[in-house]
Amino acid sequence: MLIDDLNNASLARPFETFGLQKNPEGQNGFFLRTWLPGAISVDVKSIDGKKKLGTMARVEEDGLFELNFPNADKEFNYLFDVQYQDSKIQVIDPYQFRNEAYAGLSTMRNEAANLYRTMGAQLVEIEVEGVKIKGVRFAVYAPSASNVSVIGDFNFWDGRRHPMQRSLMGEWVLFVPGLGEGERYKYELKDPFGNRLPHKADPVGFYAEQYPSFASVVYDQTRYKWNDAAWVESQKNDKLKQAISIYELHFASWKRHENGDSLSYREMADELIPYVKEMGYTHIELLPIMEHPFSGSWGYQPVGLFSPTSRFGTADDFKYFVDQCHQNGIGVILDWVPAHFPSDSHGLARFDGTPLYEYEDPRRGWHPDWNSYIYDFGRDTVRQFLVASALVWLDYYHVDGLRVDAVASMLYWDYSRKAGEWVPNVDGGNHNYEAISLLRWFNEEVYKNYPQCMTIAEESTAFAGVSRPTYTGGLGFGFKWNMGWMHDTIEYMKKDPIYRKYHHSEMTFSMIYAYDENFILSISHDEVVHGKLSMLYKMPGDEWQQAANLRAYMGYMYAHPGKKLNFMGTEFAQTAEWNHDSQLQWWLLQFDKHKGQKKLIQDLNAMYKSEPALYNADYDKSGFMWLDHSDYQNSIFALMRRDANGENPIIVVSNFTPTTHEQYRLGVPTTGKYKVILNTDSKYYWGSDYDLGGLEFEASDVSWHGQYHSIVLNLPPLATVFIKRIGD
Repeated sequence: MLIDDLNNASLARPFETFGLQKNPEGQNGFFLRTWLPGAISVDVKSIDGKKKLGTMARVEEDGLFELNFPNADKEFNYLFDVQYQDSKIQVIDPYQFRNEAYAGLSTMRNEAANLYRTMGAQLVEIEVEGVKIKGVRFAVYAPSASNVSVIGDFNFWDGRRHPMQRSLMGEWVLFVPGLGEGERYKYELKDPFGNRLPHKADPVGFYAEQYPSFASVVYDQTRYKWNDAAWVESQKNDKLKQAISIYELHFASWKRHENGDSLSYREMADELIPYVKEMGYTHIELLPIMEHPFSGSWGYQPVGLFSPTSRFGTADDFKYFVDQCHQNGIGVILDWVPAHFPSDSHGLARFDGTPLYEYEDPRRGWHPDWNSYIYDFGRDTVRQFLVASALVWLDYYHVDGLRVDAVASMLYWDYSRKAGEWVPNVDGGNHNYEAISLLRWFNEEVYKNYPQCMTIAEESTAFAGVSRPTYTGGLGFGFKWNMGWMHDTIEYMKKDPIYRKYHHSEMTFSMIYAYDENFILSISHDEVVHGKLSMLYKMPGDEWQQAANLRAYMGYMYAHPGKKLNFMGTEFAQTAEWNHDSQLQWWLLQFDKHKGQKKLIQDLNAMYKSEPALYNADYDKSGFMWLDHSDYQNSIFALMRRDANGENPIIVVSNFTPTTHEQYRLGVPTTGKYKVILNTDSKYYWGSDYDLGGLEFEASDVSWHGQYHSIVLNLPPLATVFIKRIGD
C-alpha cells in the first residue's frame, strides 16, 4: 500500500505519486496529492499566494492529502497553507518541479567539470507564472539504491518527508523550494534489498560539519569576489623555466594559539603570508585541505573531495586565504588524494549498499598500507567524479597546482602486496591500465582548462614518462618529485664524514637520470616523522657540525637542477620530528644556530630567484656541468650552472667534510673577476666564517676541471660556496 511505502520511506518515484497527476483515462482534469506527516489541514493556493484553489482532503491519518481538479485543462503551479497542531506554515510543493529537478543532468556526462556544477546541493532560482522561487536542487548518484531521501533540519531529519526521484542513469534528484545557503543535510539511502544505510554526507558537497554530525552544508560558490586577476595572468608562463621554491606545510600544526587551537584560514593569511614572503618562497604546498574525518591522517584520508575542511573556517575563508596569497605573489599548491579513501560510514564506502566507488574485489579495492578503499579507476562515473574533484579546486578555489599523492600505489596492482594478493591485468602484468588512463585524462583536463596551473606527481618508482606529455605515451604531469635524489642524498648526509668517501656516488647518481623527468627536489613531511628524526638531527657530529652539515646540504640542493621543496621547520632547523598535534618549535629562533639556518634559507631563496642560471635551464642538459664529481677522497663536489642561453654561469663547490682545503683550484669558463655570492659557512648563518682568501678572485689562464681558466680559494669545512663572474 502507498501509505506503507510512505511511512517506510520506500517511495522510489515520487514524481509519479505526488504533485499534479492526470486523472485516470476517461476523466478530465488533474488530481493533486501530497504527503505532509503531522498536518491537520492543507489549503491549496495559486503560486503567488493570492487565490485559494481549494482545501485538500486527508485520506490517511498519517498525513496523506488529495484534491481533484476536474476542470483543469493543464498543469499549474501552486503552494500549500499547512495547518499543524501548533503552527501554520506556507509550503511550496517540490513535486511540482519535475523538469527543474532534472535540470543539467544530461550535460553532466559531457564534461567532468559539469559534475560539480550539477550534482550535490545547487542553489537555484526559477521563475514560474511571474513568481521567482529560490531553493536547492539536490542530486546524488546511487544507482543501486532502492530509495533515497534528502534529510536535514528543514524536515527534522525524517527520511519520509522528501523522497527523491530516481533518473534512468541512477541519479536521485529533487528541487526543494525555500531552502538556502547554510542548510544542513545528508542523504538517507536504502540498499538494493531495502535495508537502511548509515546516513551519507554528500559526495559532491561543498562544505561539511565536523564530528559528530559530519553533515553536509549548502554553500553558495558565487558569493566570494576574487581580487587575483593580475596574479592569474602573471602565471601564464612556462613553469619549467620559472623559479619555483615550495614551502610545504600542514595547516593545523604550522602555528597555534596559546591554548593549542589551530589558526583559522583568515588568521593564517595574516600570519603565514608575511612569513613566506620574508623567507622568499614562491609557493606554498598544503597537505590535503579537503574534508577528512580523522585529523591524525593529516588529510590523506579524505571524504569530501570538493570541500575545504571546516576545521579552520568557511569555504569563503579558504578562498580569502588563497586570494591573499595571490595578491602577495605566492602560489598555492594542494595535495590531492585519488589513490584511496577511508571506510567511514558517512563517506563513499559502499555508498548505495554496493561498491559504487571502490573495486569490488578486495585484492584490488582495499589498500593494505592504509586500511582504506581504492577507487575503481575503470568505472566511468568514478573517473568523472575524481577528475571533477580535481578541477573544482582550480576553478572555484583558484589554486595553482595539484600534487597527486601516492601515484605509485595507483600504477601497480602489486603495490605493497605479496604474491597471490593481487590480480594481474589483461596482459598478465602488474600495471593498472585503468589508473594510468585516469591519470592521463586528469592531466589533459587540467592543462586544457587551466594552462596556468601545474600538476605534480609523488611517484617513487622508475615508471617511465611520468612528467612527459600524454601524446608521447607519458602520464602528462608537469613535474615529478625526485624521490631517488632525496633518498640517496639524505643517506649520504647521515654518514659520518669519514665514511662519506665510500658513498660518493649517492650524491652524483641523480644526474644520470636528471633529465628523464621534470623533477622537483623534495624534502617533504615524510622525511621528518615516524622515527626518521628531524633534518637537523639526521646530521652527524656535534652541535656545530650538525648545523653545518644541514647548511651545506641545503646549499647543494639549491645548486642541483630541479625545482625546490622543503617541509616547514627545516627552514630554521627544527630539532624535533614533526608532530601534527602541536605547532613548530618557534621558540628555537631565540638561538643563533636556528636564526642562522633561517637566514640561510632566506638568502638561498633570494639568490635562487635572482639568478636564472639556477632555474631556467633545469631540464636542459646545457644548464648543468660537473666540474669535478670524482674527488671522493675529499668528499668535494664542484659544478657549474648556466642559464637557458648558456650564459651567466654560477660555480658551486661543496665540501662535505670538516677538513678545510687551502689553495683549492676551481675551474672557471672565462677570464675576469669572480665573486662569492653565498657561502653557507658565513658567520651570518652560524658558520665558522673560515677565510676563503677573499671574496673576489681573478681568473688565471691555468686550465682546470676541464675549463681553460681557474681561480684559487680556500674551502671552508662542511660548506657549499656559490661563485659568480662579475666582470673583466
